[in-house]
Amino acid sequence: MPLDTTSKQQLISTHQIHATDTGSVEVQVAMLSERIAKLSSHLQQNKHDFSSRQGLLKMIGRRKRLLTYLHTKNEDRYRKLIQQLGIRG
Repeated sequence: MPLDTTSKQQLISTHQIHATDTGSVEVQVAMLSERIAKLSSHLQQNKHDFSSRQGLLKMIGRRKRLLTYLHTKNEDRYRKLIQQLGIRG
């Protein structure tokens, strides 16, 4: 479930650190969160799509690793990001 260009640009512009930032941890986590949300809704309708479920679990693991990295490097940015995205209760 790839993201379309307009939603990608919107995510990048809301989470980027500086003007040319497209690959920071915040941007990557925001994109992964959006893809996870889309894929979760797909899997609720298609319960037997096991290959998509495997991809979803891989994306969740990658997002978790990125968030752990950000938490160890800069806790303030980590807290701001999870609050913006509404993840991790």
